[in-house]
Amino acid sequence: MREVTPPDGWKTALALVRAVLDADGEAERETARDAAFRFLCASDRKHLLSIAHLLRPGTTLRAVQAAIVPLERHDRRARVTDAEMRVRDADAPDAVRRPAPFAVVADNIRSAFNAGGIFRTADFFGAERIVLCGYTPGPENAQVEKTALGAAGAVPWTRCADVRDAIDGLKKEGRAVYALETADGARNVFTFAPRMPCALVLGNERFGLDADVLALADEVLEIPSFGLKNSLNVVSAFAAAAAFLRAKTSF
Repeated sequence: MREVTPPDGWKTALALVRAVLDADGEAERETARDAAFRFLCASDRKHLLSIAHLLRPGTTLRAVQAAIVPLERHDRRARVTDAEMRVRDADAPDAVRRPAPFAVVADNIRSAFNAGGIFRTADFFGAERIVLCGYTPGPENAQVEKTALGAAGAVPWTRCADVRDAIDGLKKEGRAVYALETADGARNVFTFAPRMPCALVLGNERFGLDADVLALADEVLEIPSFGLKNSLNVVSAFAAAAAFLRAKTSF
């Protein structure tokens, strides 16, 4: 019969696992690992039991680090940092940023989290700038700023009320305009040869881009599906397309 885990069992488990990482020397680490393993195996809580295998004899340091993630979620005062997980977390200085010749147009993006993800993705792949259209929230929204993780201040952005006006302006700059949409007649983004400079237009999470907006684009591009669902979350789709556009840019 398993022991009844006390109410603060998550905190105890977290402390025991942390002790493994903080141990000085192999012998001390093995002793700490065994204590954490036995505590988790004796628990009557299935979530703690599901973590036990990460602390089994012969486990790796990475597995021990992974065990901390679900534990820290249940401890409001403890937050695992990237440094503790041995993850590279140093951002590149502004001077290192190397923009690629493509802009991003975000039309009627409803979710502030998605808008923040677009900013973060645009920065990561070096998009020149972002044009926010319709009711797409910008960095003035706290959730956008939070989700962008600081990237909102790295990518130049402007606002244009109507996406049609934004497309017209981008074409006048000499840019090709590509709409990213799952639509009949859309071309595979990964086999397409883009003309640079260009702009990539993203639409609403549920309804996508209006038919007349698609008609204004030089090409409609889509990411091919190999599964049941025929589309991706707008941020995921943008990331895939942005990676492709970046690969077509000379570094």
